[in-house]
Amino acid sequence: MKNSPDDWFEQASKTPVCGVDEAGRGPWAGPVVAGAVILDLTRIPHGVNDSKKLTAPRREAIFGEIMATAKVGIGIASVAEIDEINILQASFLAMRRAVADLSVDPAFALIDGNKIPPDLPCAAKAIIKGDSRSVSIAAASIIAKVTRDRIMTALAADFPGYGWEKNKGYGVPAHKSGLEHLGVTPHHRVSFKPIHKMLCEENNITS
Repeated sequence: MKNSPDDWFEQASKTPVCGVDEAGRGPWAGPVVAGAVILDLTRIPHGVNDSKKLTAPRREAIFGEIMATAKVGIGIASVAEIDEINILQASFLAMRRAVADLSVDPAFALIDGNKIPPDLPCAAKAIIKGDSRSVSIAAASIIAKVTRDRIMTALAADFPGYGWEKNKGYGVPAHKSGLEHLGVTPHHRVSFKPIHKMLCEENNITS
């Protein structure tokens, strides 16, 4: 099993081809963010890999290299949109927005996961564990992750006490403690069970 993604899927696809991935499906707070990347396959930044396999400083460094050498689109779906249409549909919405944000219309999209977002402007292929297999999906995973991490760090400055600068909105003990002491913010996903349960308990409502 290879340790890093390659450009096999890109070489086999109609060009220009973009990789698409999202970050932030699981957290209790913050938006979901997607990246879409059309790489110059002759100038792939060294070390591009699934964002989860990279340290934060390495992700930041490669993020800069991708921005400098590739065509990049970023799409965001808000907490309100997540609560309104559910996290899966919001992830699809962020992906569509990321593809639309590209400066060049892609002829083909490689999507991380097992589902293709509806209403994409081009043909697409879903690739399970694509961020470990396709170099452009891996690049998109870095764009999405770094962008979302920066958003959550900025929100942490405005809403201290939840540890978002470290946990990025995931449901870890420090975040749970912040919720218990400070309550729910406008950036929490009220459709997510732990937040919904807390709001119901605060209002003495049976969920």
